[in-house]
Amino acid sequence: MKATITYSGTDYHINLMKPIDISIPLVNTEDNPIAWYLDKPEISPVVMHDWIGKVSEGQSSTNFNNIAFNPHAHGTHTECLGHITYDFYSVNDSLKTYFFFAQLITIAPELQDNGDYVITLDQVKHVWVENNQKAVVIRTLPNELAKTHQKYSHTNPPYLCDKAASFFKEQGVDHLLIDLPSVDREQDEGKLLAHKAFWNVKDTRHLNNDARLDATITEMVYIPNEVEDGWYFVNIQLASFVNDASPSKPVLYKTL
Repeated sequence: MKATITYSGTDYHINLMKPIDISIPLVNTEDNPIAWYLDKPEISPVVMHDWIGKVSEGQSSTNFNNIAFNPHAHGTHTECLGHITYDFYSVNDSLKTYFFFAQLITIAPELQDNGDYVITLDQVKHVWVENNQKAVVIRTLPNELAKTHQKYSHTNPPYLCDKAASFFKEQGVDHLLIDLPSVDREQDEGKLLAHKAFWNVKDTRHLNNDARLDATITEMVYIPNEVEDGWYFVNIQLASFVNDASPSKPVLYKTL
C-alpha cells in the first residue's frame, strides 16, 4: 500500500506496508534496557487470594497482568517540557498530531577533554540539510544491537550539547528523537541544558510565554544499521498517559 504525501510543496511517496519500528519493546527480563538506577520492569499476574490471573495456572480464563515500569528508565519514551517544569504538563496534551517529515542522521559522538562523548554543534551542522523537516532522528555510533538491552546507570552515556539542541530549535524542529537514554549528561547537577535549550525553557518554576509546549523529545530509540540516513516520515505513537512522558512507538516510513 503506497501513499503520496504533499509536504512543503513537494510530493513524497511512502510504502505503508514497510514500516520501520524504532522503538524498544518493554519486557520483564534482564534483556530490557535500564537507566536512572532502577531495576527491570515488572509484569506479573494479578493475585487475589487463591486466584491467579494467568491462564496457564488453570484458574483464570484470561491473562490479567499488572505492569510496573518507569517510562524514562525502561525503554523508548516521548516526553514534553513537563519533564523539567515546576508546573504539571502532560505529553498527552502536548502531542496532538503524530506524523512528521523527518531527517535521519548518524553521528559518532566526539570525545571531550573531560572524558565525555558529546554530539557537538559542528557535527550536527555537517549532516544537516535544510528541507523544512519538523523532526530529526539521531543514530549514534557505535550502533550495536546491545543498545536494546543496555544497562546505562552509572556509565555516563554520550549526550547532546546544548548548542546543538538550540540549533534544532532554531531550525524549526519540533520533535527530536535519539537513541540515548537522555539528551543530557547522566550527572549534570540538574542543569538539563539540552532539554532546556530545545524546549526554550528559561525558568522551570515560572514558564516563559515562548516555551515550546508542543515540542517533544523521544529517547532510547534504536535504528538498525541497515536503515539509511535520509528523509522519512515518522509516526510518533503514544500511550495515552497523563504524565510528562509516555512509552512510545515511533515508526519511520522511507520516502521513495
